[in-house]
Amino acid sequence: MFSYVHTSAGGVLVCFARWGMCERVSAPGGGNTGPAASLSAPGSAPQEEEEDGGGGGVFLDLTDLPVEQSERRPTCPRCCRPEKVCLCPFLPVNPLEVSTCLYIVQHPAEESRVLRTVPLLVACLPKGKCNVLVGRRFGEERFPDLAAVCRDKHTLILYPGSDAENLEELDTDFTSTPHNVIIIDGTWSQAKDMFLRNALFRLPKQVQLNSAPSSQYVIRTQPTNMCLSTLECAAVTLSIMERNQAIQEVLLRPLRALCSFQLQHGAQVHHSKEHLLKNGLYDKPMPKNKRKIKRMQKLITNQNI
Repeated sequence: MFSYVHTSAGGVLVCFARWGMCERVSAPGGGNTGPAASLSAPGSAPQEEEEDGGGGGVFLDLTDLPVEQSERRPTCPRCCRPEKVCLCPFLPVNPLEVSTCLYIVQHPAEESRVLRTVPLLVACLPKGKCNVLVGRRFGEERFPDLAAVCRDKHTLILYPGSDAENLEELDTDFTSTPHNVIIIDGTWSQAKDMFLRNALFRLPKQVQLNSAPSSQYVIRTQPTNMCLSTLECAAVTLSIMERNQAIQEVLLRPLRALCSFQLQHGAQVHHSKEHLLKNGLYDKPMPKNKRKIKRMQKLITNQNI
């Protein structure tokens, strides 16, 4: 097999793909004068290449070119943000003292997101009070410690649904003792998949937030007006479990700063999909899938999704 490649000098470069051989042939009427004017048959001795500057080098050896190293912006080790937009001034000077222990089960896709909220949550709490576990499937053999936590009677899992109890309405005697709280970190579809496909997550008492404020995480689109980021869920949960409303304010401060920095650098305010649909502002094509259409209708009518 071979192919012809026209060169700027008017010649034709014939490449034998199978044998990795290339020869230059002059254009018709161009006066073939050198040994390169004839094609070498496969198996014959290759022509000796001319010295540099003799016109024999058709291609440059790209492997000899220096590789340009991409420079990454210096990152703050505490808040995991670039140093120019470091959020440490908005974090508590000392980690918040809490008795509740959080377990964040994180979808792998969240690790690569730039605007994550979990690193801010980890930076605000004492070591060991916010444990992050990454994966899609959490089996007992691979995560024995998490399995033990799920079987603990003092463990709650935060996930909305018909079987969930409102966290705000739990008996004060129940919340007076130290508890573990499991929070799923991912998009709503990812969180739903993780909750349904992991049997361990149906062992703890399921709870939901009934009186949560509107999300202040305005640089990311939420499905409904009641949806919160992982940091916001943790902030509301801890303020209830610890009976200390000030915790919520301390945890939300770096989130507001994060959104403010992004808006200053060109980011746009993202309204929830529910808000866009209700106000006729949803500019994307409507889905053709019946299940997705039904879900859209529920967003508009405020039905439980």
